Amino acid sequence: MLNILYRHAAGRILLKILSARPISCAAGAFLDAPASKTLIGPFIRRCGISMDDYEAQEFHCFNDFFCRKIRADRRPVEQTPEALIAPCDGLLSAYRIRRGMVIPVKQSRYSVKTLLGGNPIYREYEDGICLVFRLCVHHYHRYCYIDSGKKGENHFISGRLHTVRPVALESIPVFSENCREYTVLNTENFGRVIQMEVGAMLVGRIFNYHGKQTVCRGQEKGRFLYGGSTIVVLLQKDAASLPEQVFRATSAGLEVPVKLGEPIGVSQTPERKNQ
Repeated sequence: MLNILYRHAAGRILLKILSARPISCAAGAFLDAPASKTLIGPFIRRCGISMDDYEAQEFHCFNDFFCRKIRADRRPVEQTPEALIAPCDGLLSAYRIRRGMVIPVKQSRYSVKTLLGGNPIYREYEDGICLVFRLCVHHYHRYCYIDSGKKGENHFISGRLHTVRPVALESIPVFSENCREYTVLNTENFGRVIQMEVGAMLVGRIFNYHGKQTVCRGQEKGRFLYGGSTIVVLLQKDAASLPEQVFRATSAGLEVPVKLGEPIGVSQTPERKNQ
């Protein structure tokens, strides 16, 4: 179905409808309704989900189940200050930012400026690193802060809601077209970090819990409702280093599986702090 939508002329006509926010809102309304509970059992079986990994709770609708909370012992958070942790479960791609451009996916390229809706802060990330964590429907859909520090306000950028699967990334600048929300984190160990959540098809809602305040590494930042989605993390030049094999995997079109809280890199300047 996605191949038809993104690779054929007739499918692109239907795509304009399906990627519009009202469609996702309508789907979300159903998934919030008690009748949607009938979808839970088949979804668990199809995705091979072990419910033993999650806290016991009563689900009143499908979205209650989709946002289920995992047991803390299943996602321990690395607390070593210099460790760069994954903010979520997902598939990781890593890119170096060059001349303001990032994420070359076949013919699609993105500018950091466009990604941030024109915010002048984009200039601070030249020669830095962009980390993309793609969540599939079977992944845990809550996410955390990558480090302790001072959090700024949330900035919402309206847009469409394309799928974040590779078939869409080949031809559409998904991350600069989709609805997204980001915040600037002045962290204790990685300088000024941008952490962004990107909505996707049938994911019209991104729930971030906090406004401007002090936050802690591993503290839950928010959650997505139904569907796969993406978290983007922007790091300034020399803020952190990742194993070179992660960049090589990305160049080869491969994604690296990661889990919330596990170390994926190290701080290059542990003493660095933004005021």
